[in-house]
Amino acid sequence: MFFHFHFFILTLQTLTGFIGKMRNRSFITIFILLIFLKPVNLIAQNEIKLEKSVLVNYLDSLSMMEHNLFHNDSLKLQLDKDKTSELNVKEMVLFTPLTFYHSPARHLLSLDDNSRGDTTINGMLDRALMSVYLNHPEYVVGKEEQLSERNKIKNDEDDQIQQYHPDIVKEVAPKAEESDVIPMDIYISKPNFWNFSGDYSLQFMQNYVSGNWYKGGESNYSMIGNAIMQLNYNNKQKVKWENKLEAKWGAQTSKADTVHSMKVTTDMLRLTSNLGLQATNKWYYTLQVIASTQMTHAYKTNSDEITAAWFDPFTLNASLGMDYKMELLKKKLNGSVHIAPFALNWKYITHKDLASRYGIDEGKRSKLDYGSEFSADIKWDFTANVSWRTRLYAYTTYSRTEFEWENTFNFKISRYLSTNLFVYPRFDDNSTYDDHHGYWEFKEYLSLGLQYSF
Repeated sequence: MFFHFHFFILTLQTLTGFIGKMRNRSFITIFILLIFLKPVNLIAQNEIKLEKSVLVNYLDSLSMMEHNLFHNDSLKLQLDKDKTSELNVKEMVLFTPLTFYHSPARHLLSLDDNSRGDTTINGMLDRALMSVYLNHPEYVVGKEEQLSERNKIKNDEDDQIQQYHPDIVKEVAPKAEESDVIPMDIYISKPNFWNFSGDYSLQFMQNYVSGNWYKGGESNYSMIGNAIMQLNYNNKQKVKWENKLEAKWGAQTSKADTVHSMKVTTDMLRLTSNLGLQATNKWYYTLQVIASTQMTHAYKTNSDEITAAWFDPFTLNASLGMDYKMELLKKKLNGSVHIAPFALNWKYITHKDLASRYGIDEGKRSKLDYGSEFSADIKWDFTANVSWRTRLYAYTTYSRTEFEWENTFNFKISRYLSTNLFVYPRFDDNSTYDDHHGYWEFKEYLSLGLQYSF
């Protein structure tokens, strides 16, 4: 233990000339405790015996140092701020068992002249340690490597914090990917479950027969207009409501009719409405209503006798059944088929004298019966310019039968020009029997004219 005392005496003598210049009292306080407490501790423990003269001189030196530090204002410490950081590691060598460090020998044996006159704390401590190593090597109890292995101390070189170039950090740092999507305002519109479409045509026909034609005949001009408008509702879930309004009217000139300059050849106004509730993918429970009538008066040739007029007749048919929605041949063939085991048919006229002509009992204006119904409405696009639209309707009370089959072949010449071939056979065993055709009726025409669809 005598080594500690002797080491502190040597350190004190080395630092006496430097301490008086110090301003940093926090370091001075630590240094005084470092020097003063150790011998006091040794004396208290009675581990060594000091000669009175040596102890007195040592205590006098401490008193003088304390006076110079805290009572003499003329002594100032001239240390740069960057040198105070040197006290971090070398202070520890005064508290630890005497250890051989490499730095004192490396600094003092350096060829650099500045290293020998170094007045910093590290330089003075290195000279004190080197003096002990040379004069009292027997007191060295450890090596610097042993302390390094136990993480007791770090080398001076390890004290430096590794610095990273900021540009390198920016280059290796992950960068957020920039989106190419342009921010846009979101507009949410209320869904529209309604769909409106239409098909219009105006066709003309011309027929010329010379007066001396060997079989006779007459020249005439004719025209026919057709409009089909559809308004459909579909909520894309279970409910469908399809409405179709058809209007067709045609007339021709007739020289044979001396009473009327024009004769009505076609007159029809019909509304078809289907309300369906989906049962499966293609099938719907359906309530179907069909209402039809005539729009203008029609007369017999060379007579004012009316054969048809507004509400002469008016037919209303309501049926309850199922609809099958078809889409075949890549949607070129589409439409619906309606099968109704329960159907109601009501027929009404305003002129009683037309009762027998439309199957109503004499002297009555209306007739109501029940039965079953079958109908189909199909369109087939053979090509982009040729299409076929057909409507098939059949109703029976199991005592009488009514059958209609309308066929329209459309040959599109250009966007607005087309040719139509219309073929319409009809059967009604409740009408007046004809000796030549029986209960069958036929209508056919070929026309050329304008057409517009949307």
